[in-house]
Amino acid sequence: MGIYQEEHEIFRSSLRKFIEKEIEPFIEEWEENKEIPRSLWKKLGQQGFLCTWVDEQYGGSGVGFEYSVIVVEELGRVNVGLGIITHCDILTPYIAEFGTEEQKEKWLPGCTTGDIILSIAMTEPNTGSDLQAIKTTAVKDGDDYIINGQKTFITNGLSSDVVILACKTDTKGDASAGISLICVETGSPGYIKGRKLNKMGLHIEDTAELFFDNCRVPQKNLIGQEGKGFGYLMQKLQRERLVTCTWGQALAERMLRDVIEYAKSREAFGRPIGDFQHNAFKIAEIATEVELGRAFLDRLLEDFMAGKDIVTRVSMAKWWIAEMANRVAYDCLQLHGGYGYMEEYPIARLYRDVRAQNLYAGTTEIMKMIIARNLGFR
Repeated sequence: MGIYQEEHEIFRSSLRKFIEKEIEPFIEEWEENKEIPRSLWKKLGQQGFLCTWVDEQYGGSGVGFEYSVIVVEELGRVNVGLGIITHCDILTPYIAEFGTEEQKEKWLPGCTTGDIILSIAMTEPNTGSDLQAIKTTAVKDGDDYIINGQKTFITNGLSSDVVILACKTDTKGDASAGISLICVETGSPGYIKGRKLNKMGLHIEDTAELFFDNCRVPQKNLIGQEGKGFGYLMQKLQRERLVTCTWGQALAERMLRDVIEYAKSREAFGRPIGDFQHNAFKIAEIATEVELGRAFLDRLLEDFMAGKDIVTRVSMAKWWIAEMANRVAYDCLQLHGGYGYMEEYPIARLYRDVRAQNLYAGTTEIMKMIIARNLGFR
């Protein structure tokens, strides 16, 4: 991709070596324990791999978005760290762009070192894609907000030190106009972390439900202006979906590499299974789809960094790459035969984990609805 120079490849090489030493040997252990240890966050921070784009005055390196892309691609290559990239490139930007100077000084340095982990709480048990229908409320009381409500499917929910909470500060006016973003720190009175959710896949990632029972939070924890939260969320969706696309593409590329290697080494009837025409043709189809995804993604990344509006096209990429990665997972597992169903082969975990690509950051159906509306349909 045209955005990369020599310094980017040096950064990629350094990160890959870190991953080979500090992540790959422990993946099975973390999968078994269903969590990424805090120590990994700290090590990533010490090496400058967290929130690389944050200004130097707040502890970051102040580099371009292309470094974030490299981090997403390299962590995606080993399928570890979805919560880490969510923290770095989806959540921290809310504080950096909309936060006060006091908030930036308080939280951004910790975000770059791994001492502060962020989560964002939007989804509620009875409210999925329809964000305007959330019921969690924040009512002013003196210098504080009193928050009541419940959230679910929260990435980094248990491990986070600060949750960016989407809530209603105005329940009487327009639905979207009443939404605000408020930072709630772990340990705040009335903030209760519930159970770790038992998911089909992504076992290594921390996903939880959160409760707010007369939770008291200082009003100075409000991000930006009261009632502007929905607009802030919409502004950041391009970046969120682009990061999600990059993750899905990295998973697809990993599965393709693995299946090519397997098809060359695994023998049946006296020859490699890749020499059978059906298998060779299937892998050729997979490789073509993966290449199409890469070409589309690279163009979007270049346009995003050039400041162009990619709302419609990133919605296209979000659903298409997610669906493509799921097709790749299905076909790659099939090509592995019975071994593909064994946990000792990475394709088994990839097959489970990639299924969520169609769900988080906007479902396939929501993406198609956005595209249709932008094409002039109701």
